[in-house]
This record gives sequence, C-alpha cells and structure tokens, in this order.
Amino acid sequence: MQPLIDNARTFGQRPEEFAKLAEGQSPQVLFITCSDSRVVPALITGARPGELFELRTAGNIVPPYASEHPTSEAATIEYAVEVLGVGDIVVCGHSHCGAVGALVRGDDLDAVPAVRDWLTYATPRPTGAAEDPAVAAGVQSHVRTQLLRLRSYPFIEKKLTDHQLTLRGWYYEVHTGTVREHRADTDTFEAL
Repeated sequence: MQPLIDNARTFGQRPEEFAKLAEGQSPQVLFITCSDSRVVPALITGARPGELFELRTAGNIVPPYASEHPTSEAATIEYAVEVLGVGDIVVCGHSHCGAVGALVRGDDLDAVPAVRDWLTYATPRPTGAAEDPAVAAGVQSHVRTQLLRLRSYPFIEKKLTDHQLTLRGWYYEVHTGTVREHRADTDTFEAL
C-alpha cells in the first residue's frame, strides 16, 4: 500500500495538468469491463483523464433493464448515453476471468452469496471449455450476451436505430496484452 500512498501524495502537485478537468467531462466512450485489478482501461486504450467513462462490475455484467427498480449499472449506462452523449460503448471481457470461469465450471459459490447472486445476471450461462484456464470461449460468449443485453435498454436501441451509438465487444488477454474485437459479420474476435 505504501507505494500507492506515496504516489497519491505527489499526484496533486501538478495542478496545472488537472485544472481543465474541473470544467466538465465529455468522454466519447463508455467502457464496461470487469472489476479485475489486471484490467486497466486507461492502460489498455491509452486514454487520458476525461476520455473514458468507466463502468466496472464483477464479470463485466450488464444487468437486465428495469425502469421500476434501476440498478447503479443501468444508471451509469443511461447517464453516459443520455447525458454525456457517448458515441461508443465497449464491453471488454478478459482472459482468466474468475467470474466467468466460475460460471463455466459451475463452481459452488454458496460461501460468497453476494457474488453468487450477482452472477445470476449472467444469463444465459457462458459456454466454453471448463478446463481452459483462460476461459477464452466462455468470456467471448459472455461478451456477446452483454452486447445483446445492452440492446434491450430502450434508450440504447433508439440511439442504435438513429446511428448515434456503436456497440463494441472486446476480449483482452491479460497474459499477452492483446485486444480482440468482435466482428459481427463472422461472429469471431479478431486482433485490433
């Protein structure tokens, strides 16, 4: 922890670099990814402060849209699309994902009931080889499902119909740094 504290102490010693950020934000991308500490959106994309609006959830899960009982995730997505006007949403899954791996393997998660209950939103269950430590096929299947889930949000479907929004599915390999994007025409993930 000490190196993190030391950096935080010196971080604010360059106020001229941050003053413009107080004027507001206008990110072009909503980046939905896993809470996993090995996935760092700004590092992967090279984004600077203010360029990405991030939503991080266990397993990069997008919960079902429900206007009567909105989730924090749905509120974040709505704010990014309707208020900030992002033009792209990236759903980025990653190799070696613990959440997707647990689903693919059918792990008993009774010891972590909040995790177990959160992962019920990952329906249908991702498919893939349980013996694959990277759970590549499972994560890619899961990313496709989250893209479909986003389409069920009425304001997203409207922006897609009006050609004001693009959905992108990414698969990040933590062991190589490679990013692959889903290609709808071939239903495959190809290197960017």
